[in-house]
Amino acid sequence: MSLSADEGSAAVREAAAAVARRSYGKLVAYLAMRTHDVSAAEDALSEAFVAALADWPRHGTPANPEAWLLTVARRKAIDVGRGRQRAEAATAQMRILADEVTSDGAGGIPDRRLGLMFACAHPAIDVGIRAPLMLQVVLGLDAASIASAFLLSPATMGQRLVRAKAKIRQAGIPFGIPERDQLRDRLATVLDAIYATFAEGWTDATGADPTRCELADEALYLGRLVTDLLPDEPEGLGLLALMLHAEARRAARRTADGEYVPLADQDPRLWNTTMMDEAERLLGRAVAHGCIGRYQLEGALQSAHVFRCRTGHDNWLDVVQLYDALLAISGSPVVVINRALAIAETSGAAAALAVLDSLAGDTRLAEYQPYWAARADLLCRTGADEAARHAYDVAIGLERDPAVRQFLQRRQELGLRR
Repeated sequence: MSLSADEGSAAVREAAAAVARRSYGKLVAYLAMRTHDVSAAEDALSEAFVAALADWPRHGTPANPEAWLLTVARRKAIDVGRGRQRAEAATAQMRILADEVTSDGAGGIPDRRLGLMFACAHPAIDVGIRAPLMLQVVLGLDAASIASAFLLSPATMGQRLVRAKAKIRQAGIPFGIPERDQLRDRLATVLDAIYATFAEGWTDATGADPTRCELADEALYLGRLVTDLLPDEPEGLGLLALMLHAEARRAARRTADGEYVPLADQDPRLWNTTMMDEAERLLGRAVAHGCIGRYQLEGALQSAHVFRCRTGHDNWLDVVQLYDALLAISGSPVVVINRALAIAETSGAAAALAVLDSLAGDTRLAEYQPYWAARADLLCRTGADEAARHAYDVAIGLERDPAVRQFLQRRQELGLRR
């Protein structure tokens, strides 16, 4: 059965969107490493996608969409380069771009994403913008999504990203995997970006949003690249273990009707035990190096929660100790929130609230939903109904996922009836 014109156009748009989700970072990395200009690479690729939406409905989706987009993007970049040409360097860059793509890598396009991530982690780039920069140039996330992950306003994040890209061009920062003596110095930022990517994909528990689902897959892929590159780096092993433990529970996070299920109520039979077993092996390899870091501790926390849910064994004191160690390393308010919830299980809700009160002056948490949800739950447990109602209202208003909003509304109703 043939498709109508509208159906055909919709199919083409979806094909282009699928290529964008799957290949954006790979194509930007290839172009940027040839031109040493991240913004120009992004602009050229954006124009190539626009061209695809005009060309593919008329001539059909090409057999190799990735290569088609790269060819058009190279031509766009060459045109811009000619317009700006002022020196031999510009001519040399255009000549490199005009070369045929080498035959190595999937689809004939080498995968240079990890090299671009390490370039974004160069010491010349401000520390606070390195991980967000990777999320945008390698994964195509917009400034608003990135800002939410790093507790900043979209406008502030956008300005910092523009300045960072200009810095890469102006400072002539090399694109590629650095030497071993520099590699580990930049690794922490690369791991932070990979984890932030996974967290963005993790928010879509049902897998209904292909963009977010593919972000989680992309993060796992990049995590494996890092462990292949540095098999004896304990933090890389810890991060991959952390992500595998979380991803293994994806199928249990929603009921058949789409309702949100918190970890304590999940059915362990729905967990992916193969992923969890791999995560445990990775944690074992990491611990053997005797150098504890953030991601190993976060992976160990995931392991501890899984152990408690599987066995029914009360290990909350161990969990609090792990959070103590993690807080000493990171100082993160997010860790303080999770630690407070663990303290509630060992010392009661009042003690946990006292911990949360220490965060009252942190303006970054004003629009951070988990803070308000945790506060609401603890206030309910202490009988502070009015304050709990307000905290629940804020948490519900901040939550983007309808299923989680409904879950919080039910918790609010049940908690305030007691």
